[in-house]
Amino acid sequence: MIIAEIFSYSFLLRAFIVGLLVSVSASLLGVSLVLRRLSMIGDGLSHVGFSALGIAAFFSLSPMAVTIPVVVVSAFLLLHISARRKAGGDSAIALLSSASLAIGVVLVSVAGVNTDLNAFLFGSILSVSKSDGWISLIVSSVTLFSFIVFYHQIYLTTFDPAFAKATGVKAEHYTALLSLMTALVIVVGMRILGSLLISSLIIFPAAIAMKIGKTYFSVSVAAAVEAVVAFIIGFVASYAFSLPTGASIVIVHVIVFILAVIIKSARIRLRKAI
Repeated sequence: MIIAEIFSYSFLLRAFIVGLLVSVSASLLGVSLVLRRLSMIGDGLSHVGFSALGIAAFFSLSPMAVTIPVVVVSAFLLLHISARRKAGGDSAIALLSSASLAIGVVLVSVAGVNTDLNAFLFGSILSVSKSDGWISLIVSSVTLFSFIVFYHQIYLTTFDPAFAKATGVKAEHYTALLSLMTALVIVVGMRILGSLLISSLIIFPAAIAMKIGKTYFSVSVAAAVEAVVAFIIGFVASYAFSLPTGASIVIVHVIVFILAVIIKSARIRLRKAI
């Protein structure tokens, strides 16, 4: 059985657990980011992460030691710009995204590291180490704990920051918490999906769930379930057919999204016909 074969290899089992944890965390964060129209921040931060990896390779430093602080600082900067200047937020994300990707490619090429550039861009199962597993466990646990404990505050901050402030909720604090968790999840997730695909874990589950659920809670649950199912199918398919893991997972998300659109359109037409 394919599942049994996957679990017989320690590195595949480790990658499976890391990917599963990151998928759930990213899907929950994605609901708030998409509803606040900040979903492209995930894409921008992933490119910043690639640039940080290039810096680490160039100076022969620990990838995590460089990537985490750089991405966290960039997350706070981008959310600050987006909150103060909504019109300039999109431009800032686009500029930072393209510039970071270019810098990362140059630094990795100049450094002449033995690691394939595709592993940075599209991820690699073999790059998931034991330390990555522990880090992903910590990040995912903190994300889930924060989402459950501060559910009400995150809910208010997501839909109406002004009303949240009026009721005594410090919206800026929870926005900072959201940016911190997003940055950490992206850094960990890049090890499997790569800098070009990690943002899909944030966008697709939330976009699909919004076509299924009607409340913030139902959308969050649907996003988490879809993320888990899509990851498992994509992971198993990549092993069975020798396909890139990250790309396989994203393709499953795309297929589910198309099905969700078709089903929702069919329901609307049926209601109008009745």
